[in-house]
Amino acid sequence: MSARTGRSMSRLAHIQQSLADILTTPIGSRVMRREYGSEVPELIDQPLNGATVLRIYAATAYAVLRWEHRIALTGVQLERGQDGQATLILDGTTNEQGVQLAVPVGAEASL
Repeated sequence: MSARTGRSMSRLAHIQQSLADILTTPIGSRVMRREYGSEVPELIDQPLNGATVLRIYAATAYAVLRWEHRIALTGVQLERGQDGQATLILDGTTNEQGVQLAVPVGAEASL
């Protein structure tokens, strides 16, 4: 079900919605589920040098592996835009089908 409209959605769209929620939720911010989320929100506001980008990739892979079992990641890329915008491009497989999903994590990210 869509978090915005309440309507049903395709499996792939639901996975993308779930990934956006996981990757934009800071660890410790959910009262009854303190471990849920990722370190990406903390890292995305740091200077985006090579080391930070690598940490974002690792945090993304760990969070997806831990919280979203319907997709197996095969690659992660960070696209930086203007005005603090950032998008994670996730390559992976779901049901033995290759997929590529874009998840906004910078200034434009909101659910």
